[in-house]
This record gives sequence, C-alpha cells and structure tokens, in this order.
Amino acid sequence: MTTARAIVLARGLGTRMRASDPSARLTPEQLRAADAGLKAMIPLNGRPLLDYILSSLADAGIRHVALVVAPDHSALRDYYAATAPVRIQLDYVVQERPLGTADAVLAAEAWVIGEPFLAMNADNLYPVPALSELAALPEPALPAFDREDLVRSSNIPAERIRSFAFLDIDASGYLTGIVEKPEGPSDRGTTYISMNCWRFDQRIFQACRDVPLSARGEFELPEAVGVAVAQGVRFKTFPARGPVLDLSTRSDATDVSRRLYGIIPRP
Repeated sequence: MTTARAIVLARGLGTRMRASDPSARLTPEQLRAADAGLKAMIPLNGRPLLDYILSSLADAGIRHVALVVAPDHSALRDYYAATAPVRIQLDYVVQERPLGTADAVLAAEAWVIGEPFLAMNADNLYPVPALSELAALPEPALPAFDREDLVRSSNIPAERIRSFAFLDIDASGYLTGIVEKPEGPSDRGTTYISMNCWRFDQRIFQACRDVPLSARGEFELPEAVGVAVAQGVRFKTFPARGPVLDLSTRSDATDVSRRLYGIIPRP
C-alpha cells in the first residue's frame, strides 16, 4: 500500500546548531536561525531547508505532511502562512516536551489516522529515489545507506558518519538489529547505515510507548524500532545511495548551500 503521509521531526532543541563556531560563515539570516536552534528554517540560497525537504517529499508522491514541533512554533507557522505549500497539505503536531524522537512520533498518532506513514529528521535532506521507494513498499521499511557512499556523496564528514548506527540485516533483507555508535570497524562486510528515515504502520506506536529511556534520558526512535522488532514487527530494508545532506551544525550551512545552488524547491 503506497502511502502519501509523512511526519517530519522538527521539535529538537538544536543544541549542536546553537553552539558557537567561529569558523562557520553564516549570513545574518542564517545566524538568527542558528541562534534559535531552528535547523529546518536556516535559509539556504534564500529558502529554508524545510522547503527543500517538503519539495523532495512532494516529488516522491507524499501529499500530507505533519511537522512535529514545539509549543512555540510561530516561526514555522508564520513562514508557511505567508508562503503556503502548493503540492503539500501541511499540518502541525505539537510535542509538548522534548522527550526524544520516539515521543515525537507518538505525538503524531492521531494525525496519521491509522494509515502507514514516513518519518524523518528535519535536518536531513534525503534523495527522492529513496523516499519514493520507501513510500511504495507494502510494509514497515527503511533505506539502508552504504557508509562509504555517504562519505563520497554527502556533506557529512567521515568521522561523523563513523559514529552513526549501523544495521544488522538478514539474508532476506529484513532488519534484525540496530547498533548505535559502533566502536571500531565492522566485520560485517559492507556497513549499512540508518539515517533515521522510516516507513511505519500503527504498530510503532506501541513500541514508542514501551521503549525505555536511553542513556541520554530520552525516548529514542531507533531504540523503539528495536522494541518493535522484538515484538515481531518486520522491517524491510533496501540499499539506498546518497547524497543525504546534513544540516546539524553551523559549519554545514556553507557546503549545503553550495550543493543546493540553482535548485528551486516547490513544496
């Protein structure tokens, strides 16, 4: 069953983005958004990152998007009230407290109205082919990005990618586990990476309720997926290639702007 729904997790505190970085070359507009921790609203060639994310979702056939936001989300709402998306119906879901990404997904339970949906970060721009394939699959799923390809194709430094979670996948292409922040090189051959881009059905919500607090004191989505797998939910994986553009820190803005130069988003 192809889905036309997606939630974008835009509630984060933007701690890394708020951090001072004298080497980052930001415009005054970018600096204001960075100081506020609004990664998704940092302007890139005159348009916020979120415009590019919504445009990519529209290109992949998604028509209904919910932004999971903080109670004070006037910057996002005011922007899209003045510049309404044409191809996307945009809604807002409030996550009352910053309790983690699993809690953010749980906040959207009523909005998805029982349908399958995509879920993704608001500080990553994913390739349209991966989003299209994910939306078309008939079951819970995720793209498995090759670590070496991400180093070559994306703006993400190799040392940052080495800290990402890698995926354990069985011979049939189903997820068996997620290893967070692996230490040392993997002996599993090609290392496939989770970039926190998912297709879920209703069963994820029970897992989000059951997931324990992480070491960081949050309810984390990758750990909720692990709970769902233990509860019998099967997640199909498929090989995906980048680039995945990452706007986690101030130093990312210049390179992401360069890579998006000349692209006009049409959300």
